[in-house]
Amino acid sequence: MNTMAIKSKFMDTIKKIWFERNRIYMETKAGETYSRPLEAFPILKEATDKQRKDYKLGKDKTDIRWMELDEDIHINSFFNATEPEPANAVAQTLKQFPQINISALANQIGINKSLLAKYIYGIKKPSATRKKEIESALHALGEKLLAVEL
Repeated sequence: MNTMAIKSKFMDTIKKIWFERNRIYMETKAGETYSRPLEAFPILKEATDKQRKDYKLGKDKTDIRWMELDEDIHINSFFNATEPEPANAVAQTLKQFPQINISALANQIGINKSLLAKYIYGIKKPSATRKKEIESALHALGEKLLAVEL
């Protein structure tokens, strides 16, 4: 892509947003269409259709705001082509324990629920240190469960 094409891509504005087949789509004023998997935006993935449709474009039409969900997405987020990797180690481990509360686990690790969800969906890859933190939190939960006496 030449410098002029890159410059115009990043100067474009949002014309239209819609949701389809577990993805969010954006059409730009220049007529280009981009999409991202909802896994890239866990808050939107968990939202209802009604909540997803309740958005406002920013004043300069380069961002989208969902007030009820407290979620913002900038136009540049659509230019990232990363697709989910659902077979990652974090997802495979947590899939075995659907009763684990992801919000509580994220809280215990000291990270945002959205970030942990992105690790689970395979949109982001945790560092070796972060994987150890997740593993330690799961082990701590296991130790607490082993200590239960009824």
